[in-house]
Amino acid sequence: MRKLLLLAVIHYCTIVQAQKMDFPLYSEPYRPIYHFSPAKNWANDPNGLVYFDGEYHLFYQHNPYGIKSGHLSWGHAVSKDLIHWQQLPLAIPEADNVMIYSGGCVVDYHNASGFATTPGQVPMVAIYTGHRTEDSTKKDDHIEAQYLAYSLDKGRTWTKYSGNPVLDLHQKDFRDPNVFWYEPTKSWIMALVLPKEYKTQFYGSQNLKDWKLLSEFGPAGDTSFIWECPALVEVPVKDQAGKKKWILFNSVQYAMQYFVGDFDGKTFHSENSTAKIFRPDEGPDFYAAVTYNNLPSGASPVLLGWANSWRYGNSIPTSPWRSAMALPRNLSVERSGEDWILIQHPVIALSKLRMDAFSHGEFYLRGEMKLNQRGKAWEMHILLEPGVLGKFTIRFAAGKEHHTDLWYDTDSHVIHFDRSRSGNTSFHPEFLPHSEFSMPADLVDGKVDLDIFFDNSIVEIYAQHGRKVLTAQVFPEPGDEQITLISEGGATKVLRLNWWRMKSAW
Repeated sequence: MRKLLLLAVIHYCTIVQAQKMDFPLYSEPYRPIYHFSPAKNWANDPNGLVYFDGEYHLFYQHNPYGIKSGHLSWGHAVSKDLIHWQQLPLAIPEADNVMIYSGGCVVDYHNASGFATTPGQVPMVAIYTGHRTEDSTKKDDHIEAQYLAYSLDKGRTWTKYSGNPVLDLHQKDFRDPNVFWYEPTKSWIMALVLPKEYKTQFYGSQNLKDWKLLSEFGPAGDTSFIWECPALVEVPVKDQAGKKKWILFNSVQYAMQYFVGDFDGKTFHSENSTAKIFRPDEGPDFYAAVTYNNLPSGASPVLLGWANSWRYGNSIPTSPWRSAMALPRNLSVERSGEDWILIQHPVIALSKLRMDAFSHGEFYLRGEMKLNQRGKAWEMHILLEPGVLGKFTIRFAAGKEHHTDLWYDTDSHVIHFDRSRSGNTSFHPEFLPHSEFSMPADLVDGKVDLDIFFDNSIVEIYAQHGRKVLTAQVFPEPGDEQITLISEGGATKVLRLNWWRMKSAW
């Protein structure tokens, strides 16, 4: 317990120290102001996403000692609206040769776990992978198993379960439990992965301590890299009141995929072809996304991911923190031909940060138009009817020598993104080679709909009403803030243009 308290104090002190640095906290170069990032040091996967008693909890992989991945523990923050965050002391620290890898969190209202000690207490129970290495000189000689920790004070302090681990196959790679309550069978369901076998396993439990294997899913879809971070969630079908489908997400080392189908309490059945690959995000910087537990009745499902990549994530040019979360997204699905397609929209609370609104009515664009609006943190919504041939480009974070381009190719009906000239691209040899991306985007009623969020070093693009999404990091030079619209090969009819500067959530 003394070590837990010491680590919590150290974590709090780093936040205070960061406020005394040359740049005020949350105004440093490249620091996003409306995406969550820790005050200091390393962060990766979001963990333990749960809503309880008016608060959204965000736990995350965190190194309390440094700016690179290591000494992984659970950092912690809470929010009333998923946009404004209060950072809390370290929740579950690394100890006794066991790092605290990814996992989930549930609210045990009926005290099935037995962790509550007095009437009225409601335990929060974290289920995580313990990555155990007995000999620090042999880091590849490890075991991964599933552990519990619990809180009786709404997540402010945590106690590790004395009976850990609760699920141990004595394997090196067996991780990332995601747990939720399944009401029809009145049981807890856990999804977790066998990474190298490309399998998601489903377990059931009545008390969160004793787990029984129910079924397996996979290999399927993308098996080019190891599987990680599963999440199974029920989501509404767009424009069909009362109808829902289940989505199974997982991460594939450098990208993510999803499957849509049904879950009967034991087995997940994909209704999309498992020979196809469906991405929730087509960009290079979206990974390990999982969904919130215990949301209020009627609330839309919420997905939250890590806005970075293992290709170069330990080297991005930020300080005193490294890595941020993507925007929280509401989810639904719709049928498109033979496939179920995921639809994503940033949570509506984000609109509270809009200011300095600018709008432009219908106009035809030929050539270039530089906007008077500039900035490092903004949102743009644009609706257009492209010409028969050519392309329409939004060039942003631009200066004399650098820019980032997003364009729609009318001939191929493809959205392209290019950050190869975006500024600092030399901090890691893997960044520049992974700078050009594209995603098919058929016209909807003859139109292209784009909602673009730019936040200092993170850009998120929601195209065709959330049917296509792309997240990427860029690191512009100071002062590169120009936005230019470009129509080539003919005129583009811009039906609507809205732009807002975004104020800081901090």
